[in-house]
Amino acid sequence: MKFTHESLPQRVRFATGEAPAAVAAEIETLGATRVMVIAGEREAELAARVTADVPVALRHDEVVMHVPVEVAERARERAAEAAVDALVCVGGGSTTGLAKAVALTTGLPIVAVPTTYAGSEATNVWGLTSGETKTTGVDARVLPRSVVYDPSLLTTLPGEMTVASGLNALAHCVDAMWGPRVDPIDQVNAAEGIRGLAAGLPLVKADSESIEGIEQTLYGAYLAAVSFTSAGSGMHHKICHVLGGMFNLPHAQTHAVVLPHVLAFNAPNAPEAEARMAAAFGASSAVAGLAELRRTLDAPKALEDYGMPEDGIAKAVAPIMAAIPDNNPTPVTEENLTALLTAAWAGEES
Repeated sequence: MKFTHESLPQRVRFATGEAPAAVAAEIETLGATRVMVIAGEREAELAARVTADVPVALRHDEVVMHVPVEVAERARERAAEAAVDALVCVGGGSTTGLAKAVALTTGLPIVAVPTTYAGSEATNVWGLTSGETKTTGVDARVLPRSVVYDPSLLTTLPGEMTVASGLNALAHCVDAMWGPRVDPIDQVNAAEGIRGLAAGLPLVKADSESIEGIEQTLYGAYLAAVSFTSAGSGMHHKICHVLGGMFNLPHAQTHAVVLPHVLAFNAPNAPEAEARMAAAFGASSAVAGLAELRRTLDAPKALEDYGMPEDGIAKAVAPIMAAIPDNNPTPVTEENLTALLTAAWAGEES
């Protein structure tokens, strides 16, 4: 056994109902006195409660999916004008992504308060979209200094969004199993993430206010992000980044649709990873375990349902081919990639 594993420096506070006190404590630890709070309009009231004991200098609510460059520039300008010394983001992946975009050029520390299962808060990966092209990168400056997980903040997350966001987290686990830098520690974290998500999501689907379900799902989502950021972005995420940027597709739903197709594509040529995932699902195979979970959750099925045009399949093949890591378990060709995208577009069973 030989590998190199790097754990990212980040503090995590996980406690139901304690977000306001935890955020205030983290800001005090940073010594910040002029905080920029980033939260979309829908999270404005929640963000106000969470940051009630924080010295807020600026509240910014222009949050846009996939973080367009021009949106990031406006947030950076406002941060400079207000001379802020720390960022608090309250929301999902787009909100965290905007905070990262500000931190990327300013070096400002981030305290992240997730309200979905996106996982961006636990990674050092940033993403910006210009036109139809989404660019991602890795930079230590964008890793939040601390994350405050409070399951009570997710009790109002709509059921459809819970399912899509949770399956997005599951995609992090699956991709981590064969990511370009994967090591045994990543696989352990990813497998435990799958177990937590598979245990929690059905509970949240049945009762959106189930604290037990949210705690398990949020715990799984964190491990998903930790394993993914260490192992690196694999085939699944390369597909979704290209499609999301090219056709402005909703992030979580796109991941939820594409996931079973990539798992079925790669699993036959990754037997050890497949066995770990099957055990985590408590199923005879990873594909069967995911399929059963998706049936329970009534998961999103087709990219067509989210606005992707059929002629976009051919348009997306070349940029996806260029992005997929060389160590993908199953060799990728234009033919089998086109077949995968066609199945995902139409919602065919994987």
